[in-house]
Amino acid sequence: MFIPPGTAWTVPFDGSFTVRAAATAPPPDAPVKRELRRALKPLVRELDDLKYRLYAQNRHALLCVFQALDAAGKDSTIRAVFRGVNPASLHVTSFGVPTSVEFEHDFLWRTVRHLPERGRVGIFNRSHYGEVLVVRVRPELLEPQNLPPVEDLDALWEERLESIRDHELHLARNGTVVLKFFLHVSKEEQARRLRRRIENPEKQWKFDMSDIRDREHREEYLDAYEAALNATSRPWAPWHAIPADNKPYMRLAVARTIVETLRELDPQPPRTIPFGVGERQRLLGLLEE
Repeated sequence: MFIPPGTAWTVPFDGSFTVRAAATAPPPDAPVKRELRRALKPLVRELDDLKYRLYAQNRHALLCVFQALDAAGKDSTIRAVFRGVNPASLHVTSFGVPTSVEFEHDFLWRTVRHLPERGRVGIFNRSHYGEVLVVRVRPELLEPQNLPPVEDLDALWEERLESIRDHELHLARNGTVVLKFFLHVSKEEQARRLRRRIENPEKQWKFDMSDIRDREHREEYLDAYEAALNATSRPWAPWHAIPADNKPYMRLAVARTIVETLRELDPQPPRTIPFGVGERQRLLGLLEE
């Protein structure tokens, strides 16, 4: 079973992660934004090559999970990191409010349907973790799920976290490399970005009143994230808490984590038996007919 390499942003596997102590801003010695943007370009080119090799080898899949509070930059990060990557064998799935059909299944069902095949890269913009984040903060959302009677909510969250751990271990054992990114934005930067959405007519379509409502429950969401990351960051499916106040830094950190993981995996195209001289000449001759 492949174990992704650790990074400076990897959430510990021993349950010691403290979300309020985790950085939302880059370290003081981080490069300026112009240099961060410049450094991203060669990583994207390398990512494209590594993804091609992953596809050719056809033994592993890569699943990248993105979770964050509103306005942390999930969409723009996915766009920036994968913009220069061949879209063939790459699929992005965004998960919003579950449909009536999805409510009739277990909470993992709707994401399982979109898992990447071997040789492919799957990107989850939000994911199965919504069931232990949003629903944990707003337990009234359990009502339409038609679950058997729930007598102990705390026990329900622990059971779901256990299911997620088991699910991700199963994926890792069967060749899916799981990387999870928590884009950690500060309250002040989040307010600034939401304010820009309100003030800029071209960005107003991105604003929803739920952004304000959820912001009022920020502390509860942070508690839910802390519990989820501590319960599910494991060597075979690590979480990475990426500072999100500086978007170029965040994008570079995400790209570097993915590239370093694929470098370690080192996918190689299948070996073939070289054509003999006679066979090569025969085939080339057929092309001239």
